Amino acid sequence: MATTQFGGTEAGDCRLDQASIVVLPLCHEHQVSYGMGTAQGPCHILEASSQLEMLDDETFVNWSRMGIHTLPALTPSDDPETAVFQMKAAAKTVLDRNQFLLSIGGDHAISIGPVMAAAERYDNLGVLQIDAHLDLRNEWNGSRYNHACVMRRVMDDMGCAAVQVGIRSVSAEEYDYVKQKRLEPVYAGMISDIGNDWMDTVISRLPSHVYLTIDLDGLDPAVMPGVGTPEPGGVTYRQLIDLIRKLGRQKTVVAADINELCKIPGTNVSEYTAAKIATKLFVYASDAGKQALKTVR
Repeated sequence: MATTQFGGTEAGDCRLDQASIVVLPLCHEHQVSYGMGTAQGPCHILEASSQLEMLDDETFVNWSRMGIHTLPALTPSDDPETAVFQMKAAAKTVLDRNQFLLSIGGDHAISIGPVMAAAERYDNLGVLQIDAHLDLRNEWNGSRYNHACVMRRVMDDMGCAAVQVGIRSVSAEEYDYVKQKRLEPVYAGMISDIGNDWMDTVISRLPSHVYLTIDLDGLDPAVMPGVGTPEPGGVTYRQLIDLIRKLGRQKTVVAADINELCKIPGTNVSEYTAAKIATKLFVYASDAGKQALKTVR
């Protein structure tokens, strides 16, 4: 499937040197745990984005006018470590231009390189992870650069503060690490269905500059069935959007990613929802979105 621009031809494609927002498709999948197909996730999300209306349904901001450029899809090396540094280099080029970066994957290992690039650029970077899984293994299937090791690399190798939200699948190794480091994941069972006070607690634990990584299995499979490793009892779509909105108001989100889409044949609901989440990041998390919101208030 050929790479298309986010929003399709109707949305237009801003020139790279004039863009405020850059979409980076990362077609990477290596030794996934369960369902396969995430390497094609970026193409499916971009294809679905062409079906979106250009006006945000909550703010009525036209996200297509924010200056969005979609880069050609990157298919990195089959070697996990080499792939990470290739993806880091691609992310660094965008961040060095002070553009908002949205990477779309791909399995969750696509986050490691962009977080590396952001951590080198921004002192005291924090990472907010939406996920069903802790991703705190030190090694998985012979690699330290695996989707199951993402947050271990973020915390141990990059020294970033991190808050993990929506967790509901934990290995013994990961639980030992959580106790050793005195981490405080926000497990899915701790999230109340009434009120959003927990969101303020989450955001207060993050520094001023934040990288947001959204593993789509963090959402409940009733909302997001098309993922490689679905887990029942996840975050609702509305909770995720409310969290993005609050995060954008209180912190500077320098980059984000959406990962782990695994298309289900015969239905487009998961990729369409993922594309819609991307537009919410544009509106609520990017500088261009914040400027646009000022004109409609």
